[in-house]
Amino acid sequence: MKTIGLIGGMSWESSAEYYRMINEQVRDRLGSTHSAQSIMLSVDFAEIEALQHQGQWDKLAEKMCHAARQL
Repeated sequence: MKTIGLIGGMSWESSAEYYRMINEQVRDRLGSTHSAQSIMLSVDFAEIEALQHQGQWDKLAEKMCHAARQL
């Protein structure tokens, strides 16, 4: 099984929902007690939102790329 990398935290509620949906799909496909092999890095959305409002799109992209590399 491959490992799924998730950047979470855009809202913790949506991160929890994505995690649930992914694991339900794995269970439905593989059965029983199977679940996804995954790693989630959760960012602080307040920082993301501040960069959006400040129009600092380059810094925001840098922050998201850093999160992706950490995974």
